[in-house]
Amino acid sequence: MKLTQEEQDMLEGKFGKAAKKSMEILATLGEIFDAECMIDVVGVQIAGVSYANLGEAGLEFLSEMAEDGKVRVLTTLNPAGMDRENWQALGIDKEFAKNQNRAIDAFAKMAIITTCSCTPYLIGNTPHFGQHLAWAESSAVCYANSVIGARTNREGGPSALASAIIGKTPKYGYHLDKNRHGEVLFEVNAPVKGTDEFGVLGKIIGDKLVELEKKIPYITGISRATVEELKSFCASVATYGGTALFHMEGITPEYNRYPKPSDIIVDINQETLKKTRDELIDDDIEIDFVSIGCPHASIHEIAKIANLLNGKKVKKEFWITTARPTKRIADEAGYSKIIEDAGAKFAADTCCVVAPIKGRFKGIMVDSAKACYYGRAKNKFKVKIGSIEECIEEATG
Repeated sequence: MKLTQEEQDMLEGKFGKAAKKSMEILATLGEIFDAECMIDVVGVQIAGVSYANLGEAGLEFLSEMAEDGKVRVLTTLNPAGMDRENWQALGIDKEFAKNQNRAIDAFAKMAIITTCSCTPYLIGNTPHFGQHLAWAESSAVCYANSVIGARTNREGGPSALASAIIGKTPKYGYHLDKNRHGEVLFEVNAPVKGTDEFGVLGKIIGDKLVELEKKIPYITGISRATVEELKSFCASVATYGGTALFHMEGITPEYNRYPKPSDIIVDINQETLKKTRDELIDDDIEIDFVSIGCPHASIHEIAKIANLLNGKKVKKEFWITTARPTKRIADEAGYSKIIEDAGAKFAADTCCVVAPIKGRFKGIMVDSAKACYYGRAKNKFKVKIGSIEECIEEATG
């Protein structure tokens, strides 16, 4: 891989220890994937923020990088393991809170914006078409590549941090035109509406891609999709299929840039959708926890929740997970008061996937296929998927 003089100087330690370590990480990645050079990135999003994932070893790495490391581009974080302002009300352990704050403080020392969200595109870390990024969160990577038409590989926590400090990433993978074409045609022959149904669709396509050992779907038959539906789909297809890019005819900006695949065609009908939805509803579930906001809830979703909860009281633990800036907009709009008066709780800058809640609940109801996956796999909950309306009915009924 060809390096500029500045990049070579970084590799030799002339810009400090953190820059040297970062260039070592990126140069190694570039060599592994046969990148010809490095390219500038306009933004970074770092995963591996929760102390539950980091542990002491990860925290030690962060602390070392923070000794002389400073980021060169706009950088935000993935959800942390707790709401830093509201952790006690959410039942988070004091020792965990102390360690989580140590991690956030290390990121802050490197001039990273300590907003912790899986939807950076909703809170200011917002690229446009064709720009290069180094993002780590799987659903955000899928959204950036597909819905926005920006370009990023799915980075690991260390490589994303390295790109933030250097301001560059190796030019390989989804940064190249030749790697962005669709591989499997999915024809959707049934109506799909709502975050839950788009999540179910993502599971169908993700599961099939794994079976076929393919990565990039080309999807037809979707006439319209909101930001919220697309972020739900991105989270689901990335979780179940490892997908970082899709093309959706008439919806995403690059759908007509590459040939429509014709070798493999998969039909999705109403029966397929129902069968897969049933797979996301466990038998004999006793729901004691309801959560909306995986990926993080938008201000539109919070407005909808406030309208549905107005004048009601929740009877079960109910979290709305969202980014701190979105929560502040909800505060100003009066949505937060309605929601909190109903007894629901905001969990800002965290979510039910990364928070340390294993063992606290038996069954969770969500509008997210991704949350169903992690509810089962990580927290051993029984799960049930439903629309936002059905989730609120469950919480208040």
